[in-house]
Order: sequence, then structure tokens, then C-alpha cells
Amino acid sequence: MNENLTLSEAFKQTTYPLSGHGPRSIQVLKEALEHIDGNLDSDMYGKGKVIEDFQEKMAGVLGKESAVFFPSGTMAQQIALRIWCDQKGLKRVAYHPLCHLEIHEEDGLKELHHIEPILLADSNRLITLDDVCNMNEDIACLLLELPQREIGGQLPEYSELEAISTYCREQGIKLHLDGARLFEILPYYQKSAAEICALFDSVYISFYKGIGGITGAVLAGDVDFTKESKVWKRRHGGDLISLYPYIISSDYYFEQRVDKMGQYYEDAKELATIVNECHGVNSKPAKPVSNMFHIHFAVPKEKLEPVLFSIYEATGLGIVGYLTKIDETSCYSELSIGDRYANIPTEAIKNAFQMLDEKMRAMI
Repeated sequence: MNENLTLSEAFKQTTYPLSGHGPRSIQVLKEALEHIDGNLDSDMYGKGKVIEDFQEKMAGVLGKESAVFFPSGTMAQQIALRIWCDQKGLKRVAYHPLCHLEIHEEDGLKELHHIEPILLADSNRLITLDDVCNMNEDIACLLLELPQREIGGQLPEYSELEAISTYCREQGIKLHLDGARLFEILPYYQKSAAEICALFDSVYISFYKGIGGITGAVLAGDVDFTKESKVWKRRHGGDLISLYPYIISSDYYFEQRVDKMGQYYEDAKELATIVNECHGVNSKPAKPVSNMFHIHFAVPKEKLEPVLFSIYEATGLGIVGYLTKIDETSCYSELSIGDRYANIPTEAIKNAFQMLDEKMRAMI
């Protein structure tokens, strides 16, 4: 393996990368389009059979009256919060300190919509009912992310979720679900998507994360809410003349993978057990609650990278494609189990993690 490669490049060149469904190449679109009649009319500015049928389908899956397809979740969620704030006449919402809107969107909610976020809970734990009840400020909407990605994909107990939903409805607070990975948590909760979404006034789901499409999102709620979201979608420039490549790939990979989420979840738990047997390595959560979890290493990033290079070259198994520094003595990465995992020989996984265990013992 070329020593000048980055960790990401080295990971991609391994025979058996652990995470994901496969490379995000043009083949993703080609495969999705292979079964489509070339004479099918495209959507036009948010109208047409291809988009309307898919929106109706996803509304049914989510148990909501209506759904709207968006080119991005960033657009969809900012719009959802804007609608709820306008409805209440209060430009203040609450969400987790590591919410996507807070750390990945260049303050879009604040700069574009002039909405003030209230950050609930500590950054290393989930929002609880107590956090919601003890807010000092009035808010129009509370956003909950399930699972909470930046802290390892953690989830609240379902009873806690129900209690938060009940409280919000009693207090006139709209509850919005950041369900980018909604389908990935169904095996843990043993609930349908519609059952979980029934606790929320509005819901966003993604089609490029666990589903593995090109891009795209759906925002769902009651008819008045989605009607207003279409106006804001136009204002945001989200009504492209055609979105069918995204819609078709979203539908195709949804059908391919939604029923595999249970297997991905079982695979993630199996892998986490192997991870936690390594010296100085642990998964967060200790037992995954979805197909995604974080893997923590008790050595600094700079010290671990050459070790991973050697493991990749010796075993052909790619453990992670990047490392994020925690402090001077530790780092972490994210693993998201998909189609790839089932094709990896057990022996390759065993050899790679045995080698990792040995090298970690030598370093700590």
C-alpha cells in the first residue's frame, strides 16, 4: 500500500471496507435507473407522477397526511422550524448542542430565518424530559434527532420519547423529528416508522444515509404544514426543474434496503462485541442501538494512523476511513454497517481485530 495515501484513500483501497454499502460512484445512479422506462415523464418544478407518487408513498410509510420531497435535509429542516415558528409567532426553538443545524449548517437557521436556538442537555448526553420541562424560555418547536449521531447514535427509551411528546402537546410545543436515520432505529424500538412518527408533528427522513441513494429528503406532516413547506421550498430554490434522478434512486434503494435494517443492526452488535474485546478500544454505545456506532481508541490520532495502515495492508480489511481527535491521548471514528459487511469473511475480521488488539497493547 502506498505510504503517501491518506487514511481515507487507504480505506477505500482495502478489499473489505467495514462501513457502508459500497463506493459512492456513478454506478449508484446507473443501477437505480436500469429498471425504469425511458419514456417516463420527469417531474417538473415539484409536479408530475414520478414525484407525486413517491411523496404519497412516503406519507403512507410515515403515517402522515402528506409528504414533500426535498433535494436536501438541510433545506427541509430549516423550513420545518420556520413554519412552526411563524405559526406560533415566536422565533425560538430548542435542540441538542450537537444538532446538525447547530454544527454543520453555517448558522443557516439563524442567518436565513433569524430563529434563536436554545441548546438543551450536555453535549455528551441525550435530551431528557427533565431538560424540556425545566426550560426557562418559551419555544415554538423542539427538535429531537433519532438516533443522536454525534454521540454514537444513542437513543432514549421509548417511554421517555412518549413522555416528551405528551408534554409538548400539553404545552403547545411542536415536536419535530430529525429522522435522517429513522429506518435504522426501527429494529431497536420494535416499532413501525408510522408508530414513531405519530409522536411528532413533523418528520424529516434522508435517502442517502442508511438507504444509500444519491441524495434527497422527505418532509412530512399534515396537509397545511406540507402546503406551506412547498412555498418555502420554492423560496429556497429547492424546486429544481427536475429532481427525478434523486427521487428514482431514493425509491429504488429504499425498496432494496428498508427490510435489511434488522440484519444491519444485528451485524453492528456483532461487530461491537469484537471491537470491545480489543485492548484500549471501545464502542459507543457499548451495545449499539442501530446499525451505526462510534469506535473510540485510547491512543492519539497521529499514533494510530500508521497502525491502521499496517493492518489494512496485512489483512485487506478497512476498519475506518478517518479519525477525529478527542484530545491528546484519544481519537474516534464512526462505523455504519450496510451491505458490505455480509460479504466480509469472518476470518478477515478476526485477523484484523486481533492485530489491532496486539498493536494497541504494545502502545498502551
